[in-house]
Amino acid sequence: MPRPCPPRTADSGGAVIVAMAGLPGVGKSTLARALAPRLGATVLDKDRIRGALFAPSLVDYSRAQDDFCVDVMYRTAQWMLCRDPQARVILDGRTYSRADQIDTLRDWAADIDVALRVIECTCADAVALARIDRDRCAGDHPAANRDAALYRRVQAGADPIGEPKLLVDTSHPLDVCVATCLRYLT
Repeated sequence: MPRPCPPRTADSGGAVIVAMAGLPGVGKSTLARALAPRLGATVLDKDRIRGALFAPSLVDYSRAQDDFCVDVMYRTAQWMLCRDPQARVILDGRTYSRADQIDTLRDWAADIDVALRVIECTCADAVALARIDRDRCAGDHPAANRDAALYRRVQAGADPIGEPKLLVDTSHPLDVCVATCLRYLT
């Protein structure tokens, strides 16, 4: 993990990290992209980072590669937050479906002394699976391994995400989900 930022000043209260959590297909990325302009935030996406770092022949979607890309995402967020103590960063692309992933996220945010808000997205299985199928057919998602089998594997191995967090049912209209998140974040 990168070293903490220098000590923050009293005016650094605006910095925040928003971590989008939830199974594949539940709408994390859609909600992150809709929230970003309203928060003046930058979205960092693990899957886009992977695509920028690795040639297609080197992408393996292994846990080690996922963790490497998340580490790069955290380092990038920290660099941004150290440079601008008012920065707002949305972390996307990791499900945070394992307790150790949430623990690492919370420890990292505490180490760099930045407020962390976790938004857990959820929806009915049928809704998530239809989104995954739609994105696969359209070629719209940067993770080529994102399919129904991945959804089921992640779901089967998922640990509950403890409080504090906001739980958002993304089967509601996007503007309703955004308004719910903005109330939580501001």
